[in-house]
Amino acid sequence: MKKQAEIFSEKGIFNLEKHTRTQQFIFVCLLLVCLTGYITPPIALLLGLLVANISGHPWLHLNHKIIRVLLQISVVGLGFGMNVTNALLSGKESFLLTVATLFSTIFLGRFIGKWLKTDLKTSHLISCGTAICGGSAIAAITPVIQSDEKQTSVALGVIFILNSIALFLFPAIGHWLQLSQENFGLWCALSIHDTSSVVGAANKYGAEALAIATTVKLARALWIIPVILLTSFLFKNKANKIKIPYFIGFFILAMILNTYVEQVVLVSPYIVAVAKVGLTVTLFFIGSGLSSSVLLAVGIKPLIQGILLWGFIASLSLLAILYLN
Repeated sequence: MKKQAEIFSEKGIFNLEKHTRTQQFIFVCLLLVCLTGYITPPIALLLGLLVANISGHPWLHLNHKIIRVLLQISVVGLGFGMNVTNALLSGKESFLLTVATLFSTIFLGRFIGKWLKTDLKTSHLISCGTAICGGSAIAAITPVIQSDEKQTSVALGVIFILNSIALFLFPAIGHWLQLSQENFGLWCALSIHDTSSVVGAANKYGAEALAIATTVKLARALWIIPVILLTSFLFKNKANKIKIPYFIGFFILAMILNTYVEQVVLVSPYIVAVAKVGLTVTLFFIGSGLSSSVLLAVGIKPLIQGILLWGFIASLSLLAILYLN
C-alpha cells in the first residue's frame, strides 16, 4: 500500500509539472503574439482573459509588479511623441473640469457606499480609483486607511472589470457620437479609471486623442496628493507616507526632449512604437489576472457602486465637454 501511494504521489507531481509547463507554453506563445505589434490593446486584453479563465496564469504572483513597471515604462515612452506647448494647453483647458469631476465623484461615492451599505474602506478605495487613476490611486490610498487585503482586492477587482469594458465601450460611443479627437481624448482621461485603458482606448481612436488623453490623465494623477490628505482627514489618520507617481516626471522630461532636442526627434517615432507595444503587453497581463475567482470575489454591492460612480463621472464629463468646452 505504501509503495502504491508513492507511485500515485509521483504521478500527481508529474501531472502537476506537465500542467505547469503547458500553462507556461500557452502564456509565452500569446505573450509573443502581443509583442509582434499586430495585436491591438483590446484584443490583447481578451487574450489575457482567455488565459486567466482557461489555462491559467503560471506567474500570477508576479503579475501586479509586472503591470506596474510595464505601464510606467510605456507611458514614459509615449511622452516622446508629445509636445510641451500642446500638453500645457490641454492641461489648462481641463483643469476646472478635472477638479469638479474628481471631488464630486469622491463625495458621491461616500454617499452611495452608505446607501448600499458597502464596507467603508472598500467604498472609499473604489471612489478614489474611479476619481483619479484606478489601481495606482488604490495602491496609494491603501496604507493611509489601513485597508486589509480583501478590501483592497475587491476595489481593484471593480476597477479592472470596468477598465476592461471601457476599452471596448468608449471608442464605440465616441464614433457613434462623432466626437472629435480632442473631445474624445479629454473624455477618456476624465472618465476611464486606469491609465492603461485610457491610453488603449485613445490610441484606438487616433493619434491626437492619444496625446491629449495621456497628458490630461497624468496631470490628473498628481491630484493623488491632495486626495491622500483629504483621506487622512476623513479617516482621522496621519498621512505618514505619500506615494508620488515619480514616473510622471520622466514623462515630462521625455516631452521636453522631444520638443526641444532635434536629435531626439529623429528616434522618437521608434520609441513611441515600442511604448505602444509595451502598452498592449500591459493589457494582456491585466486580462490574465482577471480569473473567474477574482470576478466572483468582487461582490454585487461594490460592483454596483463602481458602475454608478463610473456612469456619473462619464456622463458629467461628456456633457461638460460637449456643451461647455
